[in-house]
Amino acid sequence: MERAFVLEGLDCPNCAAKIEGTVGNLPCISRSTLNFMTTTLRIEHDANCHCDIAVKIGKIVRELEPEVSVTAKDNEKTEAGTGKTAKGGDDSAKWDIIRLASGAAVYGAALGVSRFFALPPYVELALFLSAYAILGGDVVLKALKNITKGRVFDENFLMGVATIGAFIIGEIPEAVAVMLFYQVGEFFQSAAVRRSKKSIADLMDIRPDSATVKRSGELVTVAPETVAIGEPIVVRPGERIPLDGVVVEGQSMLDTKALTGESVPRSIKPGDTALSGCINQNGVLIIEVTKAF
Repeated sequence: MERAFVLEGLDCPNCAAKIEGTVGNLPCISRSTLNFMTTTLRIEHDANCHCDIAVKIGKIVRELEPEVSVTAKDNEKTEAGTGKTAKGGDDSAKWDIIRLASGAAVYGAALGVSRFFALPPYVELALFLSAYAILGGDVVLKALKNITKGRVFDENFLMGVATIGAFIIGEIPEAVAVMLFYQVGEFFQSAAVRRSKKSIADLMDIRPDSATVKRSGELVTVAPETVAIGEPIVVRPGERIPLDGVVVEGQSMLDTKALTGESVPRSIKPGDTALSGCINQNGVLIIEVTKAF
């Protein structure tokens, strides 16, 4: 039996791999695949299994990524926390910018005080500690939580050791600077992941859901996955071409923006190659399929 779950708010490839492996080791599950870009976990499990798979997956995700929520494709909510919606992801990015700017401002103020003003050392220390708490408080907290779960040598632990060690040997400005640069790098990585996910989601939007096939003289609407190579498909005006093929009958203009970015429609006639994802603008086309979905 196959089921699918959406992991909202998952933005860590390493954590995704851990979730996939841990879920795959559950007794009732024979296969576990997590598509990180679409944050979709697909599993195959024994239909006779009496345990609550959704609850177990929810617990695994909550242990590895507390901020991620798990929703089954049948809208069954698991026990994995509140998570972040798409809008929540935007709010999180804004909060990260505010946090980085605030931490950098306090760090800059601490450097200015230490260089240009003869204030007591504890004032400088308080400013540097405030900047460190703003920038690295979540990193240290995650490191402590992971240690209690037996996961020690991750990036949070290593950053905590490096910066706290710098505090101990008296290199306080350097400790805050290292945490600042680390958080800036994490911010840009998260932004790159969000852009990649959006690009893949846009590509998924151009995938057609059905194809009209000519079989035994009749037109049958089927899933594109079931169309065999060599079968003729009919694409009417306004429809998206579902599979790659060669035009055997009809002439039309194709909107290829989704594939090439070209705004000018391209003419197509018998013998020309038609690529899936293009939109047929006017004439009816009969296309012989040359590639599987």
